[in-house]
Amino acid sequence: MAIQKPSIPKGTRDFSPLEVNRRQYIINTIKKQFVLFGFSPIETPSFENLSTLTGKYGEEGDRLIFKILNSGDYLAKVDEQLLTDRNSQKVIAQISEKALRYDLTVPFARYVVQHQNEITFPFKRYQIQPVWRADRPQKGRFREFFQCDADVVGSDSLLQEVDFVQLYDSVFTELKTPVEIHINNRKILSGLAEVADISAQLIDFTVALDKLDKIGEEAVKEEMRGKGISDSAIEILSPLFSMNGDYKTQFAQLKEILKSSETGLKGIEELEFVFENTTIIGLQSAELVLNLTLARGLDYYTGAIFEVKAKIGEFSSSIGGGGRYDDLTGIFGLKDISGVGISFGLDRTYLVLEENNLFPALEDSTNIQALFINFGTNEATEAMKLVKQLRQSGINTEVYPDDAKMKKQMGYADKKGIKKVILLGEKEIAEQKATVKDMISGEQTEVAFVDLANALIS
Repeated sequence: MAIQKPSIPKGTRDFSPLEVNRRQYIINTIKKQFVLFGFSPIETPSFENLSTLTGKYGEEGDRLIFKILNSGDYLAKVDEQLLTDRNSQKVIAQISEKALRYDLTVPFARYVVQHQNEITFPFKRYQIQPVWRADRPQKGRFREFFQCDADVVGSDSLLQEVDFVQLYDSVFTELKTPVEIHINNRKILSGLAEVADISAQLIDFTVALDKLDKIGEEAVKEEMRGKGISDSAIEILSPLFSMNGDYKTQFAQLKEILKSSETGLKGIEELEFVFENTTIIGLQSAELVLNLTLARGLDYYTGAIFEVKAKIGEFSSSIGGGGRYDDLTGIFGLKDISGVGISFGLDRTYLVLEENNLFPALEDSTNIQALFINFGTNEATEAMKLVKQLRQSGINTEVYPDDAKMKKQMGYADKKGIKKVILLGEKEIAEQKATVKDMISGEQTEVAFVDLANALIS
């Protein structure tokens, strides 16, 4: 049989011990702040019913959902005409009932509806789990990646938006990463569509607008034209691309444009509340930025929308985002439950910290503090007795598994960054004293067995 060259699917990665430790550093930092802000953890399955996910993310999002083939002979019951016609969408409906989750928000909405009698509203949850998207892999964009989400459902208070700005600020301050928290409001976008008389094309408008940073103003306008948005409508929307000044100046300009739209004016009012209260409370290191071209392409957002970008390094993609969704649970039968949530992009945050050398010194996954040299079966057995005691004292310890040459065992300790090596031969066992070698200074000291734990801790 031919030898198969090992490989992994595009858009996925293996992680080394050091990378896992660095990822855990970010996760633990985020989790610490989630708990401080009053969020409780939940977990949901890796895959959901396909019907749970489809229709929630817009047409582009639906295409990126990883479908799972039904078990068994999944083609047996498919109408032959559908196969002949190559109608993939209708075939999918017959061969796939489940899909890998695309994000954590829709599964969370499903969770809230299913467990509504067990939870207390407002319900604040955090969730740190992987998601999957059949996207085109590129730097900072993967097909399997972790999301770190925090959401509140059951309250329409704008204080929640203010608190999420504080949460972003707290996390990235602790990660020593200065960021801009971009904010907009879907009601403003709806108002702009209303005054431009393109309300029926709101989704086409926002999907195109959301690409401004990636493709530029002219390409966005061209995409809008391609979706049937008229030049006169684009002309009305043009001030969006050139509006500047502080948030008060922009709001003043925007109020004039949206004076005939009740919805648009409501969006401005909501954003003014967030800005004014954030100014009163203050931020540690983040900057709150009004970005009227921020659209975020997910259909379920109805109010505030967030996007976070690092102010350092060359990585320009979003490292966090979220928004307000007024009735996402209504899709599953629980009406009038408003929610708002944000997400931290673990993988993209990792890239920013790595690029800017912001990770603290972290060991690999073993974190072994002391290694016992193996001098043979009897000595290794005696060493194992001490290892047990040291582990009970909270010291990460191991015995080298093989009776190998000293050079090899020392080389292992050196490569693993183990700071202390313990020699336990016949003489040491007889005297109940271990020889401890400091791998950095080279100094050797004799330590009684009973004092070994204290010596290694100090």
